[in-house]
Amino acid sequence: MAHLLGAEALHLEFPTKVVFDSVSLGIDEGDRIGIVGRNGDGKSSLLAMLAGRLEPDGGRVTVRGGVTVGVLDQADTLDDALTVAGAVVGDTPEHEWAGSPRVRDVIAGLLTDVPWDAALTALSGGQRRRVALARLLVGDGDVLFLDEPTNHLDVEAIAWLAAHLKTRWAANAGGLLVVTHDRWFLDEVCTMTWEVHDRIVEPFDGGYAAYILQRVERDRQSAVIEQRRQNLARKELAWLRRGAPARTAKPKFRIDAANVLIADVPEIRDPIALQSLAVQRLGKDVVDLLDASVSYDGRDVLHAVEWRIAPGERTGILGVNGAGKSTLLGLVAGTVTPTAGRVTRGKTVKVATLTQRLDELEEHLDDPVRVVIERLRATYTFGTGSKAQELTPGQLLERMGFSSAQLSTPVKDLSGGQKRRLQLLLILLEQPNVLILDEPTNDLDTDMLAAMEDLLDSWPGTLLVVSHDRYFLERVTDQQYAILGGRLRHLPGGVDEYLRLRRAQQLEPVAAAASAAPSAPAGLTGAERRSAEKEVAALERRLEKLEAQIATTRTALADHDQSDYVGLGAEMARISGLEAERDAVEQRWFELTEQLD
Repeated sequence: MAHLLGAEALHLEFPTKVVFDSVSLGIDEGDRIGIVGRNGDGKSSLLAMLAGRLEPDGGRVTVRGGVTVGVLDQADTLDDALTVAGAVVGDTPEHEWAGSPRVRDVIAGLLTDVPWDAALTALSGGQRRRVALARLLVGDGDVLFLDEPTNHLDVEAIAWLAAHLKTRWAANAGGLLVVTHDRWFLDEVCTMTWEVHDRIVEPFDGGYAAYILQRVERDRQSAVIEQRRQNLARKELAWLRRGAPARTAKPKFRIDAANVLIADVPEIRDPIALQSLAVQRLGKDVVDLLDASVSYDGRDVLHAVEWRIAPGERTGILGVNGAGKSTLLGLVAGTVTPTAGRVTRGKTVKVATLTQRLDELEEHLDDPVRVVIERLRATYTFGTGSKAQELTPGQLLERMGFSSAQLSTPVKDLSGGQKRRLQLLLILLEQPNVLILDEPTNDLDTDMLAAMEDLLDSWPGTLLVVSHDRYFLERVTDQQYAILGGRLRHLPGGVDEYLRLRRAQQLEPVAAAASAAPSAPAGLTGAERRSAEKEVAALERRLEKLEAQIATTRTALADHDQSDYVGLGAEMARISGLEAERDAVEQRWFELTEQLD
């Protein structure tokens, strides 16, 4: 493969820190490289040096003659004087850019809800980010440098971007270097991973899953990396092997070696113990949304939502921006009042919300981190049963990646990721039994995301998560729902099913136009349609019965003797069986209704 660019003996230092010391590396045609590492270790600086945006203090970067480079910065660099069209295609005549399949694909993938002639000043931060990304992708760069490209993108846009980058070049052409904390994206797109740490860049073959395996092997053979990081990496590997088989089935992931490594690693969560403890803390009643609707200015945002939230439930919520996710969470938290229907809450329910803002830290900005934590609780209990352990504030902070020196740092001087971690700890120390996380992964690196996930694995309460980070969402929740057309819908097939539903939703106008055409071909025959309609009706009746059985069994579980672990396990297994049957029935219903549409 031909060489595209390289770096020799790069040295970079700031007044208080040496970031890189004699780093040499290169990018060849066909390379798809993800850069990972802790916040502050130099990932963005490395990208900037290789892209020619930052001059190293020593060494040099060379680019092969004729190679063009495109860069997506984290910062917003768009000219406010431009329109969306001007920013994306410049002065190119419409007949030229409209005739380009790439340009049409990029616009359809990123800008369907952004007015083409709108001024950039009228756009939200997320829309401006998508415009900047579209501007880069319509070009013909031989090498693309992307710094946090998934920021402000929803699950759909992230899936589109991954597919675009995988097919943008031929297998042995072009080069991609991406800094991102989105682990699903890394695994989906990258064939090589560079870890930035301790002033060096260490290469690994494969995407995120393969990188985790190799890092565990490295850490097992070396005492350089602290034991805590190694344990988290092994736990992450257990999730990758056991919880995401489709992803780990890729040839680049050495399954046999993984099986040996995780043979003695327990399941990431003990659902029976967590469920039992959640019932003790919450009782049988948590929050029930009963035929709840919310309207703003005469427009239905949510319509007839029926959702009975169970103790210990761990649910992810999906939906496009503006679909009503925040409104739904507001109904649960009590900050939004339904305009129709009602919301009931158990007497012991204590809801806490990790918002996208950092309001919880405002009153603590001048205080050292240690002082802030010590004011709340002397100790905090993690885990359940025999695995429960009491942690001091210092141990708790260390578990979330704070060094001894940082414990004396005023809150106002922390990085964005450190503030985010502290915000979560403050909320957990208030001991809520219903926790709502609204985009909790912002500003966190992959190691800190793993630490947050580890923390949540032993948290015995009801967990509701809204996140565009697909990996995190699938990792910490056991089921997903979507808001589609103002209604809440269960997703037995998870995120993949949501993406299928969204594609079908977007194709509805096209299908409607096609069905209205005189020459439209017939679908099902009359007999087939009648048979399918009968089966759909039967499936709907079965779904109603299953939902009632699940609700009854969950209620009975709350009244069960909590010391009878065998009986609790049997009841939980029964619930799991009913839920599996419900999911299968719902999947069949979905297939049939698609045929009938």
